[in-house]
Amino acid sequence: MKTVDYYFSPMSPWSYLGHSRFADIAKRHGAIINVKPVDYGKIFPVSGGVPVAKRAPQRQAYRFAELKRWQKFLDVPLTLEPKFFPYDSSLAARLIIAAEGKGSGSAMRLAGALLKACWAQDRNMADEAELAKVCQEQGFEPRELFAASKLDEGQKRFDALTEEAISLQVFGAPTYAYKGELYWGQDRLDFLERALASG
Repeated sequence: MKTVDYYFSPMSPWSYLGHSRFADIAKRHGAIINVKPVDYGKIFPVSGGVPVAKRAPQRQAYRFAELKRWQKFLDVPLTLEPKFFPYDSSLAARLIIAAEGKGSGSAMRLAGALLKACWAQDRNMADEAELAKVCQEQGFEPRELFAASKLDEGQKRFDALTEEAISLQVFGAPTYAYKGELYWGQDRLDFLERALASG
């Protein structure tokens, strides 16, 4: 069975832009997605990454231009400057991890909804009440997911996934790993699809 490891942050606009297309590609090629939200606050310092606000002005300007280009090209709703970005995405990530045990596709579905809430709906994904609404909208019992996300096991899983990503030399979001090869960025999905098509 083909499997793709999906390393991302629930507050990454690039993860948002690629999420649905990635899900469609995996489905087309019969691939299983291992959903792995990770902490880029730990990954950036060891990989040369810098948070958006600390990047040089020209890099920030180009990022903004690229977001506008991709929004237009993909014709998807996108708030270019959401009110609640950046935000502490650790609880959102742990909720996605908690959703893993709720059936096939549950973690992907919740991840997509959380990404959309930030980047298309301008909702505060660091706010527990707002997070609970998103969980409920996706058919989850919020109390169950929150309880699981706040257990030590949830944090340990989040930390372990982050360490796994670091060991694989993941440095940006989203990163798709297939057969030992990394594909960084939603603009590399064509290459990932070719790899899946070849077996």
